[in-house]
Amino acid sequence: MRFKDVFSIIGPGMIGPSSSHTAGAVRIGRVARELLGSQPERVVIRLYRSFADTYRGHGTDVALAAGLLGWDTDHDGIPQALVAAEQAGMELSFVPKPDNVPHPNTAALQMHGGGRELLVTGTSIGGGNIAIVGIDEFDVRFSGSFPTLVLRHADRIGLLADVTRLLSAARLNIGQMNVDRTSRSGAALTVVETDGPLPRDLVRSIARLEGVSEVRKIDLTKRRRRT
Repeated sequence: MRFKDVFSIIGPGMIGPSSSHTAGAVRIGRVARELLGSQPERVVIRLYRSFADTYRGHGTDVALAAGLLGWDTDHDGIPQALVAAEQAGMELSFVPKPDNVPHPNTAALQMHGGGRELLVTGTSIGGGNIAIVGIDEFDVRFSGSFPTLVLRHADRIGLLADVTRLLSAARLNIGQMNVDRTSRSGAALTVVETDGPLPRDLVRSIARLEGVSEVRKIDLTKRRRRT
């Protein structure tokens, strides 16, 4: 694992004892919430390896709850996030799993809310940094550190060219793009990390493209109101 600078090792401003087990977990929860598109009503959280062994002592459970509430890593309420989640009508279940998954700090969040069900799998890779590695049946990888688009779409010839054309017209560089699909000409999921903020009009234009069924925008660089 390589870090860009000393701040990537120390971690972000945070409430909690561990950048990996607390700050990273907040970010996993917050990305999961953004992907669902609303506050979840019920979440089953499966914890693996180190997360499974130490999630109570290191505050991983409260950190995930805080992220699902939409809070930042330095929110003062993080120690009381489980209570706040319950008061907000969120039902959380934590299930330690013995499976030997590739990364020691892994959580899989099975969320229900707004008439939707969504599975998001994330890993905390150090210094508060994360990698989202799964969305439902799709294998993905993105950090949440940059403005990100997540598109569900048909595997249509030319669709990604249309997406990149719209991004270019908005004067946005693509930092990273990855695509997974269920089968040739079947359902696909594309993740695009960009170098700048994603305008609302751009997101709407991409959502109107033929074959696109859903677009989610993730931007953890935006501070949420502290409530």
